[in-house]
Amino acid sequence: MLGQYNDFMLFLTICPWRGDVGETGATIGRGPSFDLGQLRLRAGIWKLSAAQSITHSTHQSHRPFKHPGLLVTPHSIRLASVSLHLLLPLLPAVLALFDITSAQLPSLGNKDSDYDGDDDDKMAKDDKPAADPRMMSVTPRIRYNTIGGVNGPLVILENVKFPRFNEIVSLTLPDGTERSGQVLEARGSRAVVQVFEGTSGIDVKKTKVEFTGHSLKLGVSEDMLGRIFDGSGRAIDKGPKVLAEDYLDINGSPINPYARLYPEEMISTGISAIDTMNSIARGQKIPIFSAAGLPHNEIAAQICRQSGLVQLQKEQQEGVNKGVHDDHDDNFSIVFGAMGVNLETSRFFTRDFEENGSMERVTLFLNLANDPTIERIITPRLALTTAEYYAYQLEKHVLVILTDMTSYCDALREVSAAREEVPGRRGYPGYMYTDLSTIYERAGRVEGRNGSITQIPILTMPNDDITHPIPDLTGYITEGQIFVDRQLHNKGVYPPINVLPSLSRLMKSAIGEGHTRADHSDVSNQLYAKYAIGRDAASMKAVVGEDALSDEDKLSLEFLERFEKGYIAQGAYEKRSIYDGLDQAWELLRIYPKELLNRIPKKVLDKYYQRQGKKPESKDTKDSGEQGNGEAATNGEQNGGGEESLI
Repeated sequence: MLGQYNDFMLFLTICPWRGDVGETGATIGRGPSFDLGQLRLRAGIWKLSAAQSITHSTHQSHRPFKHPGLLVTPHSIRLASVSLHLLLPLLPAVLALFDITSAQLPSLGNKDSDYDGDDDDKMAKDDKPAADPRMMSVTPRIRYNTIGGVNGPLVILENVKFPRFNEIVSLTLPDGTERSGQVLEARGSRAVVQVFEGTSGIDVKKTKVEFTGHSLKLGVSEDMLGRIFDGSGRAIDKGPKVLAEDYLDINGSPINPYARLYPEEMISTGISAIDTMNSIARGQKIPIFSAAGLPHNEIAAQICRQSGLVQLQKEQQEGVNKGVHDDHDDNFSIVFGAMGVNLETSRFFTRDFEENGSMERVTLFLNLANDPTIERIITPRLALTTAEYYAYQLEKHVLVILTDMTSYCDALREVSAAREEVPGRRGYPGYMYTDLSTIYERAGRVEGRNGSITQIPILTMPNDDITHPIPDLTGYITEGQIFVDRQLHNKGVYPPINVLPSLSRLMKSAIGEGHTRADHSDVSNQLYAKYAIGRDAASMKAVVGEDALSDEDKLSLEFLERFEKGYIAQGAYEKRSIYDGLDQAWELLRIYPKELLNRIPKKVLDKYYQRQGKKPESKDTKDSGEQGNGEAATNGEQNGGGEESLI
């Protein structure tokens, strides 16, 4: 009798009663046997499997047997053996508690010998092969044929056991075609699944659905650099298969705010309007606000070609911590995610990256306009998962560019409408702010890792409306914005970046001595001030005419013209370092006398104002100089110098 119930009583002695087991969601009860971790449930009795029996745990290994609610150690075995004799008289009451009859006892083992696990070994051979280790559960899969309806990209399933939120679902159509989906909503025995490849052709009565038991994961590897993938993460560049080094959940994990590091280094884009006046720090999230018909795609491609880590000048490298400034270009990579773009735009990005040699450091995800709408929701998450692998495991500095976030939000609205949710502003779901934050907040730096993730999402404002819900909510989450202006574009200025409404909230920590140059902040402030005064002078000129303006106002108009067409404007393939941008800014500021540069401290003026050439003359002196001295009239540092001599 003791041999019959040895395993049973031993488990009752060392394992507290639980109503569930770990993450499987199963409940202890009676019924046919099935796997739950390392335990078996047979006829209402818990038994240890032969592969992980107590004897194996104690004699073959000193490591304790681990299971939710169960911890077997040599000490617990000794306690169990003593308790076994004490509890043996209570065996009939325990059997009555489990409602076990004598007819069920032979199935537990042989009366004449102890249980040796042969029955479990036989059952293990008949079981379905073990599930993939990446899955959330090893419970055998069940196929359902209980589709209750199809609504847009959604499939409604009825009578489903234990559906999980974000669980991946495999759908098999009558012709054998397989599609994948994700559980959006799980309520009781009902599940709402979004199908990534679309729902066309799905037969409600004949399509079979299988729950895989795991969330959507992406196989990541360093070999993904230089490769092109579609919006679902499949390689589309006809290259070799990527051998995954790890599988990561595309939803990522929230970063502990205490573990975040404040961004203190700068990323260079090669564009003066950004680097000099709206500097981007490593780990920052700063969007580009654009509109239909503006060259935001060209700006994104130029940033990919030219961006990199700031290289300190030789005179600044002394005394700088080399570990902080890990400014090697081979430690920098780009992840580019395009959502809802047309075929022409996708070809533009692909061709530009390949022809200019930047493809080797870029991982490109392309979701085309004719691809399933639901695919756009996972494309930015695939890009950010790849970036997290590069940054936190390979310790690279990663720049993530996402375009167009408006297409992403439109896809979110379409899914919300299909689920018949209560709409928010302009029909977008009320949780769009939270959803966008799950994307933007994945940027940053983490303590203990040298890598960083910097985000530049690009969005097109419908009707150039900055109060639209998409740019409005984006501005609440991100740390500034870069504004692409239609008026500058109509003037022929490229890139048409309006620096006045643009802002980088983390710029102050990424510039200055030890990062870029000591005069960076002062020059940026002075350029802002003079450009704003020039815009006011242009508005006044439209009312009263140029003749009614003062000499200082006329000087401001000249600065405005040169600033827009000689400083903001630069070629699509013209790369300016941060130091070139600062030098050109000083050339531009020298059209003013020193006393009018009131945003720059005197010691900075003394160091940089006379660095090149002579002190500029006032406009009246310049006019007389043009009549008496031809050389002064051609000097590029004077007020009458041409644009070519300045820049």
